[in-house]
Amino acid sequence: MANPSETMMAWPRQDGRKGIRNVVLVAYLVECAHHVCSQIARPFDPSDVQVVGFSGCFPSDYGQEMMEALCTHPNVGAVQLVSLGCENFKKQKLAEVIRASGRPVNLVTIQDTGGTLAAVEAGRDWVRRTQQALMDLPKVTMDVSELVIGTICGGSDATSGITGNPAAGRAFDLLVAEGARCIFEETGELIGCEHVMADRVADPALRPQIIETVTKAARYYAAMGYGSFSNGNATGGLSTIEEKSLGAYAKSGQSPIRGILRPAEQAPAGGLYLLDVVPDGAPKFGYPNVNDNAEIIELISCGAHAVIFVTGRGSVVGSAISPVLKVCANPETYQRMAADMDVNAGKILTGGASLEEVGREIYQALIGLGQGAVTRSEALGHTEFVLTYKTARPAEPGCHAA
Repeated sequence: MANPSETMMAWPRQDGRKGIRNVVLVAYLVECAHHVCSQIARPFDPSDVQVVGFSGCFPSDYGQEMMEALCTHPNVGAVQLVSLGCENFKKQKLAEVIRASGRPVNLVTIQDTGGTLAAVEAGRDWVRRTQQALMDLPKVTMDVSELVIGTICGGSDATSGITGNPAAGRAFDLLVAEGARCIFEETGELIGCEHVMADRVADPALRPQIIETVTKAARYYAAMGYGSFSNGNATGGLSTIEEKSLGAYAKSGQSPIRGILRPAEQAPAGGLYLLDVVPDGAPKFGYPNVNDNAEIIELISCGAHAVIFVTGRGSVVGSAISPVLKVCANPETYQRMAADMDVNAGKILTGGASLEEVGREIYQALIGLGQGAVTRSEALGHTEFVLTYKTARPAEPGCHAA
């Protein structure tokens, strides 16, 4: 029986999933519609109405699949689509997918509506009416086993792999034990750990796929001439990508790895999953992920209700759609930036808490998000969103343990 203190309240969706947020998305389908979307959302609280979108005009299967997954995310209650009118995005298909999910959807085409002012007025009117209807929707109880949680680290330093990432891993182990779906990624920051990960697979058939996934990332970054290692990482005390990888790997915890996901793919059952963010084949469209927010959005596209973000040097970002729980690894950074941080993992270094205690604190903070609590980034109005071009094949058969 579920612990009553861990029972959450959520909005039920037609597909059986539940959302811990009930956001209205205002989504641009080409960069030319971005300003109109921003104007539509301007009068509303950013915690309730958020702007997302795909900026490209050239066709993109990845962009289409990502937008379909994001617009039908369990934390999303309704979607206002905004098209310029001459872009290549398959807007009617996206609208049909959203409608089939049971969510209200409206499409405004700027060229047909009469330009900027008319499109903004039409969009605001629909959002206002729809938001009021969403506020009246009843909530239902939600168990920990229904959660999907992602994790990422950014602005890493020498403390990240000692405190914050291992503590996030402890939280993952607690979540997996309760039947939740947990997703870790950054294969470009797991280089050197692939054989260790391969020893943790739930199904031996995953071993070669785990190794190839990380090998592919190393190959891709080598071809681009630049890896996932910044000047800030070095200034923070990290020396090599291998050293950074050891810390990044720690946030996966110790549970068996059940499968490999691709962006916009949903985990089929409870357990731990690796998200492969690196395209197959020759490098195309630049680096696999341009910044942390692009990776956060890919975790969210896989259904993550919330994302644990471990930072040593300090990051202030949040995200659209799902709350970002900031775990600060460095006690000095936490002292300087406490208003942006949710959990002080740096107290592990100062002797104020153990890894297990901070892992439990992260776990409880995630439960709290489904009980009415908000993250610091949410309270500060952070709703960053990045979605760029990428080429990614669907996951191959057999990427999940039975």
